[in-house]
Amino acid sequence: MTSTVRRAVAFALVGSLALLAPVVVGTGSDTVAALAAPLGAAPSLVATAAMAAPFVLVAAFALTVDDDRALFDLFARPGDRQDGTLYGLAGFSLAAAGLALLAGQFGLPTWVFVGSVFVLGVGNVAGNATDAFTGERILSTAGFVVGGFAGAVVGQAVAARLVGIDLTGEFVAVVAFLAASGALLGALLRSVLFERDDPLVMVSIGLLLWLLSDLPLEDVTTTRIAVALAVTVALGYVAYALDTASLPGMLTGVFLGLLTMVLGDFRWFAMLITFFGLGGLASKFRYEEKERRGIAEENEGARGSGNVLANSLVALVAVIGWAASQDVPDLDSLLFLFAFAGSLAAAMSDTLSSEIGGLYDDPRLITTFERVDPGTDGAITWQGEVAGLVGAGIIAGIAGALFDPVDAVGAVIVLGAGVAGMTVDSLLGATIEGRLVDNQGVNLLATVAAAVVGVALAVLVLA
Repeated sequence: MTSTVRRAVAFALVGSLALLAPVVVGTGSDTVAALAAPLGAAPSLVATAAMAAPFVLVAAFALTVDDDRALFDLFARPGDRQDGTLYGLAGFSLAAAGLALLAGQFGLPTWVFVGSVFVLGVGNVAGNATDAFTGERILSTAGFVVGGFAGAVVGQAVAARLVGIDLTGEFVAVVAFLAASGALLGALLRSVLFERDDPLVMVSIGLLLWLLSDLPLEDVTTTRIAVALAVTVALGYVAYALDTASLPGMLTGVFLGLLTMVLGDFRWFAMLITFFGLGGLASKFRYEEKERRGIAEENEGARGSGNVLANSLVALVAVIGWAASQDVPDLDSLLFLFAFAGSLAAAMSDTLSSEIGGLYDDPRLITTFERVDPGTDGAITWQGEVAGLVGAGIIAGIAGALFDPVDAVGAVIVLGAGVAGMTVDSLLGATIEGRLVDNQGVNLLATVAAAVVGVALAVLVLA
């Protein structure tokens, strides 16, 4: 066993202290109240302290242990050896203590807290072990996802039983969904961050799973999750193998695809995967010529996580909003569909217009219509505008064909929102890109604008 794997196992064992939380909760309010009475403290504070105390003690140990002790060598990361202090272990433990505080005082379900810690702890063990055996980054990432998923499922199940929750089929499906979501987010963050950032990864996983656990998930089934994972992972790997997405880009796509298919359904996913697929192929279209013209995407056209998120973050928020709106009787959930479709229509429209329009000469700046060099921010060509119109039309057509409430008028609304987003992207590119925001920021703002336009048109036209 390599030192990296041994260290990951040691961290996972520290993470297993999270199981003390459901033990505390499972003892019952009367017991906690009896312990709190002599101290004159609120029972909830005593319970929270009991859940967080083990991790706080570990953090204190990490910050004071001598660097010549065997335990220091077991837990030390390369940077810790230079500093002579176990900052990595301290950060890991304090992150877990912070989640325990959320569980004790702010409503984070105890079993979700345990699952969040186990995703990272067990995932790191599996990922490092796979890396030591294969040396392949994509396989070690897969190891993290599988290990994190398994750890989170077991951790949540054990914690749920300790607090008295029955493991019904519906609850097991929710556990599996949260475990898969947490494992994918953890793998994504670890692919773009450093090992010392594990506390941030843990907290991010905890906050995501807390959000998802609060959504109405009655219709989620294990079959639906399995199909979603199989489809998204397969398509993600194809994108990675074809170099249309980097590893972080692939993980981002799989993560967003899973949430879209589970919280929405295959119709929502159809729009998302159409954008990912056609957008990726468009970036590869006549790539050598784009390189010669200086307008090619970096990394041989492979989309990274930043690019994927900038173009689809609004869509993710929309599908989460749609799922949450099912419990809000006075809120028209259809508006979230138009926000989702409109933002993706804008992303598709902008991608095709820039990837295809950039191949043609004599572009003009959208604000002044003066001739500029190809690749200039805010430059447009008529060929690019036509390609963008077609791209928005594809998403609008899918929305109109698959969703009964979105008829021909609704499809036109999505088309209009997409074209509006593409236009906003060009205007922002000509005015503030490079000075106030980068290209990804412009893409995000353009999709926000498209979502707003889509919702506004839906309210005005379909009311």
